[in-house]
Amino acid sequence: MEKRRLGSSGITVTDLCFGTMTFGSRNTEADAFAMLDRAYDAGITFYDTAEVYPVPPDIKYVHRTEEIVGRWMKTKPRHSIILATKIAGPAHGWFVPPVRDGTSSLDRHHIRTAIQGSLERLQTDYIDLYQTHWPDHDFAYEETLSALTELKDEGLIRIAGSSNETPWGTMKAQATAETHGFARYDTIQNNFSIVNRRFEDSLSDICEREKISCLPYSPLGGGVCSGKYNDGAMPEGARFSAYLAGDDERQKKMGQRFVNDKSTGTVAALAKVAKEAGIGLVPLCLAWSKQHKFVASTIFGTTTMAHLEENLLAADLILSDDVLAKIDEVTAQFPYPLG
Repeated sequence: MEKRRLGSSGITVTDLCFGTMTFGSRNTEADAFAMLDRAYDAGITFYDTAEVYPVPPDIKYVHRTEEIVGRWMKTKPRHSIILATKIAGPAHGWFVPPVRDGTSSLDRHHIRTAIQGSLERLQTDYIDLYQTHWPDHDFAYEETLSALTELKDEGLIRIAGSSNETPWGTMKAQATAETHGFARYDTIQNNFSIVNRRFEDSLSDICEREKISCLPYSPLGGGVCSGKYNDGAMPEGARFSAYLAGDDERQKKMGQRFVNDKSTGTVAALAKVAKEAGIGLVPLCLAWSKQHKFVASTIFGTTTMAHLEENLLAADLILSDDVLAKIDEVTAQFPYPLG
């Protein structure tokens, strides 16, 4: 696997990152350990989690993912792992996360409280990459970045990053960091995939010019790019099958955004491109993500060892210019399938 730098920091990571958001709800600890060991043995150095995981967030099992990852990390040399986690964004935003009695914020108090909780659960004395899980555009970036700078100065984190941030928020954060001498965001973890190329509209240019590394999550469109939802299928146990069948309106809207005629039509066309190239659909989509110069590491998630093995096929895969051109033709026919 290729290694790439995170932003302008001294940290380099493998171009594939293991996302752990299902550990503790859809995966047992034994299953999680087995998959983490397999990824580690395959050479992956980068692992991503969050204080609100597993998903969907629920008070019944919140924090379990960090606890499982922490226990697993005790079996490995700490410096062989680049560990990323996240503080929940503001509770008055798109949903109320089940942390700190539903009062989460990106102020100094909550950042201090959150980092101590994550360090305890992860059984480590530092986090390599500490990220704001979603932004608060009505709150002072000065306080958020000042608090993150304090954590960095104290050795509790090595670098900071954002997630689910907008072009405005990204530049606001960079300007604030430059003006006050605060720690900057070296990374941005946003949704980016063949079925959701909006990141390329403006954020990709910002990343290249500001030396910010993109860490795409959902590179398979939440599993849509595996083809499992094609032809109207709703596989049992799949995330969006549950979302679409449930009563939670936020989850139902997310399911409808990801699983629709445009997204499944795109995947059906991509499957033909993959077949012609003699490549599996999943590794094709992961390799496509890795081949963007503004991307440092592509975050994949998995619930089974079989899925993990399929993801690992992308480790050394490089798509030809011809295949990349065919992918562009497909996505031009179905622009913005995720709305």
